Amino acid sequence: MKIRSAEFVKTALLPSHYPPPQFPEIAFAGRSNVGKSTLINTLANRVGLARASRTPGRTQAINFFLVNERFCFVDLPGYGFARVPDQVRRDWGPMVEAYLAGRENLTIIILILDIRRDLREDDRNFLLWMEEKGRPWQLVLTKTDKLSHQQALTRRRHIEAQAGIPVPREPILFSARTGQGRGPLWRIIEAAAETP
Repeated sequence: MKIRSAEFVKTALLPSHYPPPQFPEIAFAGRSNVGKSTLINTLANRVGLARASRTPGRTQAINFFLVNERFCFVDLPGYGFARVPDQVRRDWGPMVEAYLAGRENLTIIILILDIRRDLREDDRNFLLWMEEKGRPWQLVLTKTDKLSHQQALTRRRHIEAQAGIPVPREPILFSARTGQGRGPLWRIIEAAAETP
């Protein structure tokens, strides 16, 4: 997809802070430090659109970005370990669940996992939650450039087995450094953006 424009819209903590639901929204979720912001920047071909950091928990609110004046990317706070105050971490669950459960123009959730890491309990809980809510989702495995091609394929099969639920589509192998997976992920996003 050709990116003509990509711009930050706003940050939200509560549903009353969300922008009007006029565009399809693609949400990016995952544990802290799996590369959500980097993935968004890579897809949008914009350095620094979403704030990326080596410090887990940098994203502490829901951030909305308008792409090509057609749809929004939504960067969700990471779950799991983060170097933030306990109260902030406790607030994340209800904040994210309110968005994911109630946002009518959310068309797909992109769940991002680090291919080098096994699934943890909070990863499985998130998968089960999406399954129970019936939300469309796509699994993306990041940081594939850290492994050989064969290692990445082996890890993908292992993670699919660990999920414990049927994975709706083959997980996409993604590398921000090499661009691997950018095309297949864009095709998923474009189809979701056309969903009424």
